[in-house]
Amino acid sequence: MPVKKRDVEASLELKGFKRVEGDHSFFIYYSEAHQKSRVRTRTSHGTGHKDISDNLVSSMAKQCKLTNKQFRDLIECPLSRAEFEKILVEKGFVEPD
Repeated sequence: MPVKKRDVEASLELKGFKRVEGDHSFFIYYSEAHQKSRVRTRTSHGTGHKDISDNLVSSMAKQCKLTNKQFRDLIECPLSRAEFEKILVEKGFVEPD
């Protein structure tokens, strides 16, 4: 099921991602200790792209080192920032505090 682009972007920013503007909106995850990580994703600037398709959600999930379900939970808020960071620490993408 497609998700609204603005909802995804707002959720990413609430969960510790910072937006970097360019040809696309890039989002880089910063740990709770304010350390820049290797975890990043992006959304398109294109007009008319108000929804993000299932295929793009899947790609974003992989970029965020999550399963599709975990990514949707991250966006819809059942997965907290602390839980997300714990997953990233376990996978070696973020240094533990």
